Amino acid sequence: MFRLVVLTAPTAPPEEPRLLTELLATGLERLHLRKPSWPAEALENLIEALPVQFHSRLVLHGHPELVRRYGLGGLHLTASQRATIMRRPALLPGQTLSTSFHSLAEIARARRRYNYVFLSPIFDSLSKAGYASNFDLTTVRAFLQKRAASPTRQPQVVALGGIDSQTSKLARTAGFAGAAVLGAIWQSPDPVAAFRELRVGLG
Repeated sequence: MFRLVVLTAPTAPPEEPRLLTELLATGLERLHLRKPSWPAEALENLIEALPVQFHSRLVLHGHPELVRRYGLGGLHLTASQRATIMRRPALLPGQTLSTSFHSLAEIARARRRYNYVFLSPIFDSLSKAGYASNFDLTTVRAFLQKRAASPTRQPQVVALGGIDSQTSKLARTAGFAGAAVLGAIWQSPDPVAAFRELRVGLG
């Protein structure tokens, strides 16, 4: 099943806890809390501002100790963490591990057992000026089809970069397991309505 993932804005939009809660209540299954410049205390405050019943849908970028403490849905390793952590982080049963890659070769070389990985930028980024795609969807589709036919355990690959109501359909056709959205949500005057539109567009 094709899954929509939402990443938080790196800053703090007005009324962010309310908006995140509404997104989760609307049916968002996976929310990545990505705040690169935030200290652990600020992240804790955001987590505690969200209803406990939604904590299992939250994936935190970095801070594995907070993932365990709050019983979150999973941990996302940043590139720097991926390079320095030698063993799989200790997580609770059911918590996922994910990371981000920027080439098909990186995915092919990955040895750590991730539940899913982001691949970006699949399309020209909506949130980062000048961050253009360097992927050919025909090549990506062939790569994903080959991996899907492999008998070995493989992480799911989620498209990131330039995802909106149109490109999400292209990502699904290309064989991605899902699409991660950032700019199309947080650049909209109504982030919750933007998410609903994406869901409706995917049927």
